[in-house]
Amino acid sequence: MKKGLLVMVFAMAMVACTSAPIMDLNDRTIPQTQAGQTLSLQQVQEAIMKGSIQKGWVPSVVKPGLVEASIQVRTHQAVVSIPYTQADYDIIYKSSQNLDESGGKIHRNYNRWVVNLSASIQEELLDEVY
Repeated sequence: MKKGLLVMVFAMAMVACTSAPIMDLNDRTIPQTQAGQTLSLQQVQEAIMKGSIQKGWVPSVVKPGLVEASIQVRTHQAVVSIPYTQADYDIIYKSSQNLDESGGKIHRNYNRWVVNLSASIQEELLDEVY
């Protein structure tokens, strides 16, 4: 009985090690051109679409100023909302499947995917600026 309880506690600890608080990325700055001009909303949208595709996300325009993107990795899926302006953008958790989301926590890979998505969007925005 003690051995079974010990195994169960160990298994629960292992599951806890794979989860992390859900990371929303807020107020990610959109760079300006060298002349100090802002990108158009269309340019920002195109950079978000390209950056998403580069990292394996499937983006779709919900409306001007809002893109939704999803990623499927094996049996795991995540969906994020990406509201944007000419000044900044956010990446906000919307839903997931098979990522053990519960109580504001999720499988740690989700956060890595979101950080990589943001980095890819930033690269595309810099390409628009230069």
